[in-house]
Amino acid sequence: MDKGTANNMFEALASGVRLDIVRLLVRHGRDGLVAGEIAHALALPRTNLSFHLKTLTHSGLLTVEQEGRYQRYRADLRAMQGLIHYLTAQCCVEEVGDCELSRASEIASNE
Repeated sequence: MDKGTANNMFEALASGVRLDIVRLLVRHGRDGLVAGEIAHALALPRTNLSFHLKTLTHSGLLTVEQEGRYQRYRADLRAMQGLIHYLTAQCCVEEVGDCELSRASEIASNE
């Protein structure tokens, strides 16, 4: 991932509404949701929602697939993992000894 792509993703997530959309779609995993279901779950007007879905899709955080007259949105978990990797790729390169990120991963996997 390059800096521009990461920046676009962070800009897209800078809205509370868009952050709610992404978190909702992450919960629904591979099934995703159609736009009307997202609007209903978050009590958003559909016209407002379409603006946010377009922003998230263009940033690469969501994928969209046409299903008849509906569009199904899914969180792009690989893209999100790529963003996390971009942030942590240089973790502790200037530090001698154990990396804080490695310890945090071990703790999380033991919980």
